[in-house]
Amino acid sequence: MPWYDAAAFLIGGLMVLMVIGMPVAIAFLIINMLGVFVLMGGYAGIEQLVTNTTASVTNFTLAPVPLFLIMGELLFHSGLAFRVFSALDKCFGGVRGRLAYLTVGGGTLFATLSGSSMANTAMLGTSLMPDMIKRGYKPRLIMGPIIATGGLAMIIPPSSLAVLLGSLARIDVGALLIAGLLPGLVLALMFFFTIWLLIRLDPDAAPGYATEHHSLSEVLIGLARDVLPMGLVVFAVIGLILLGWATPTESAACGTVAVLILAAIYRKLTPELIRKSLMGSVRVTGMMLIIIMGSTTFSQILAFSGASQGIIRFATGFDLSAYAMLLAMLVVLIVLGMFMDQLSIMMLTLPIFLPLVTLYHFDPVWFGVVMLLALELSLATPPFGLLLFVMLGVAPKGTKMSDVVMASAPFIACTLVLIVLLAIWPDIALWLPSRIAN
Repeated sequence: MPWYDAAAFLIGGLMVLMVIGMPVAIAFLIINMLGVFVLMGGYAGIEQLVTNTTASVTNFTLAPVPLFLIMGELLFHSGLAFRVFSALDKCFGGVRGRLAYLTVGGGTLFATLSGSSMANTAMLGTSLMPDMIKRGYKPRLIMGPIIATGGLAMIIPPSSLAVLLGSLARIDVGALLIAGLLPGLVLALMFFFTIWLLIRLDPDAAPGYATEHHSLSEVLIGLARDVLPMGLVVFAVIGLILLGWATPTESAACGTVAVLILAAIYRKLTPELIRKSLMGSVRVTGMMLIIIMGSTTFSQILAFSGASQGIIRFATGFDLSAYAMLLAMLVVLIVLGMFMDQLSIMMLTLPIFLPLVTLYHFDPVWFGVVMLLALELSLATPPFGLLLFVMLGVAPKGTKMSDVVMASAPFIACTLVLIVLLAIWPDIALWLPSRIAN
């Protein structure tokens, strides 16, 4: 079978199944079974499919994923994250738009603790949105910062998706996690500036109101009691990797233990907390592993049929420059993000993109950060951006999808600007990993 027929059969068939509403895992399974039967010798191909799917998930580099998910679930269900927001709120005093700034500041801190964009967005929406509505904030200054900051968990370590990307693309997972730290903080600063600019253009977007006065001692006590202890988790997850004392898997385990210790200190460690956290992480981890099983085999079938090589020859036949090819890959990621979830996008595109990364001599760690930013961007792209639906789920009744999309637009622009800055100055992502390596 010519490569273009094989590509149309495999990729086209997969897209059709997803468009008609087939669950991603089932769609991969069906197209893989058809692919190996047609292209790899009938029932012998089915036996090879079973062998490949088992090997794809028995991979030690995937171990941090469930641990990071458990850590985020523990922080959310124990209420420790909400204590952080309460303490930080005292720091902003009567600053105009303080709740919007608090969303970015507290959400960035929680992103370094949870590793889950959906958990980050849901927590910000449920904890801050009611008070912002009561205070008279306009929707764009409520939903925009929440969606934008929720997505930071995808790039700021610990990022579960970064671990998966590094594992599947054979990129140094530790370097990729650390490489996302500085761009993530730069993006958070850009969100702060965007909020300031929106308030300057429309002061009524964040009405002024009297706030409870807190003395310096109250502020310091709140920070010491509720924020400073979280430094233990940040050190366990990020610090141990930075110091070279732990691998990503070991740091994920240490971070989970650190959260358990804090939950016990705050007297929140109960059997019900552990049950809820484990159930939540098992559901998400199971979904991820099933998709990985299907997508890994899918990429192998693409390679066996010659479709991968054919697509690469076709893509490079246009004689595009390196940055033109990068732009084309980003457009593909953003367009796919309008219809698919981020894990599925990653699984579908990596077999095509990785050879192009090697061909065009892109630094793999740098490309990993850029890809994570593009995937973060796709979280807020209509019509099926996951964070848009999470936001709708916690927003008041009557909120329209168009309201959510318009609110997120200025913050989407910030991510696009950061991608351009990374293309011009790659050291924004590579400086910190190189320092650690040296």
